[in-house]
Amino acid sequence: MTILDATDLSVRRGDATVVAIDRLDLAEGETLALLGPNGAGKTSLLLALASLLPAAGALRWRGRSIDDRLAYRRATSVVFQRPLLLDRSVLANAALGLELRGVGAAERARRAEAALSRLGVWHLAQRPARGLSGGEAQRVSIARALATDPEILFLDEPFSALDAPTREALTSDLAQVLRERHVTTVLVTHDRDEAVSLGDRVAVLMRGRLRQIGTADAVFSMPADPEVAAFVGVENVLPAHVIAVSDELTTLAVGDHHIDVTAAPPPGDEFPLLCVRPDDIVIARGAEPTSSARNVLRSRVVRLEPIGRRVRVILDSGFPLVAHITVRSAREMELAAGQEVTASFKATVPHLLPRHRPARP
Repeated sequence: MTILDATDLSVRRGDATVVAIDRLDLAEGETLALLGPNGAGKTSLLLALASLLPAAGALRWRGRSIDDRLAYRRATSVVFQRPLLLDRSVLANAALGLELRGVGAAERARRAEAALSRLGVWHLAQRPARGLSGGEAQRVSIARALATDPEILFLDEPFSALDAPTREALTSDLAQVLRERHVTTVLVTHDRDEAVSLGDRVAVLMRGRLRQIGTADAVFSMPADPEVAAFVGVENVLPAHVIAVSDELTTLAVGDHHIDVTAAPPPGDEFPLLCVRPDDIVIARGAEPTSSARNVLRSRVVRLEPIGRRVRVILDSGFPLVAHITVRSAREMELAAGQEVTASFKATVPHLLPRHRPARP
């Protein structure tokens, strides 16, 4: 069931239109991750959906226009990038939304304590909020929002100010709470891992426009265009030429190599773009093929770039190719610049995009 839908929604700041959305809907119980680079208009869209920012267009809550905005706001909760806690106890802060809604003292204490417990900070209930760490304060802020049992929870990059270990722990705990309680949620993030961990669907926003929406797997495996592909981490977007097409395989020329894929080329396009995620490329030591994958390329390591728990491997495979492997794998293979390796990927992995997309009106 659709709980919120927007049609022809636009937000202006000064003379500029920062958000222009033809259609966006939110199903009851789902988490929609609004993913995009900084400045894409994500926060403006979230605030417009929460009826906290003036916007043109139609916004409907459970199929009806939002005429009583106060009632709608009371049925929703918003968590911002930085926790906005009062100089009170943790319990009093967690109960604040209920207090503003006129809930009695005993009931709001019970619900606030339950929300703090779900977020793992019940033991801090009597502590002053000003003494909390950043991660603890954000947990309390989220608990305050959940204590009101909102019909829709809006989260505006709630983890952006936290260090990596704190962010990962809070993301995991929040994902469990949202799943258990089936809380309808809109999450703004520029972090791909957060979108995958929390989002039932992912909507990619760029320059205020909705470029793609779908399951996380569909968006990350089959990006709609090269710009979306680059943003979601599909670093290998390679010009190709269709050599042959059968019922099972498409054979492409990429540089001096032939690449087999199960994806069909875009209709009428003999020169599509071949998209391969770095995580889908397997690297093995030596120049001799060792993989059972259909596409095996003799390659040379150009350089290695550590990225957290992984290593970004830049290869010369007759054309530039990027692979991601674990730090452990790089260490075990003793990879170094100049080494001969094989890079391989399955025919089912690549996604094909048209070389040229029609210009947007």
